[in-house]
Amino acid sequence: MISHRFVFLVALGALVSTSSISAAEPQVQLTIKNHRFEPAELKVPAGQRIKLLVHNQDPTPEEFESHSLNREKLIPGGARATIYIGPLKPGRYDFFGEFNEATAKGSVVAE
Repeated sequence: MISHRFVFLVALGALVSTSSISAAEPQVQLTIKNHRFEPAELKVPAGQRIKLLVHNQDPTPEEFESHSLNREKLIPGGARATIYIGPLKPGRYDFFGEFNEATAKGSVVAE
C-alpha cells in the first residue's frame, strides 16, 4: 500500500520540476505603438520555445500575424497578449500587423 506521504512527495516533485522548466523559458517583450512594432527585430535563441509578451499601447486593435511562425493573434487596443513561438531553427521569421501592414512590420531572428 502506498502511503499518503509518498504520494505527496511525488506530486510535489512533479510540481517543482514543471515550475523550473517554465521558469527557464526565455521571454521577449514586444510593444505596438503608433502602429509599429518595437523593437522591429527580436533576437532569440535558436532551438528554444519563446514566450513573446506583446503590449498594444495603441487605442486600436492590431493583429500579430506571421506565416513563417504560423501564428495569428488579435490584440485589442491597450491590451496585452502572450504568444508562444518555437523552438525555431536559426533564421529570420517575419511578422506584421494585419491592420497596419505598411508600418507594423518586424522579424524574429533565431541565432
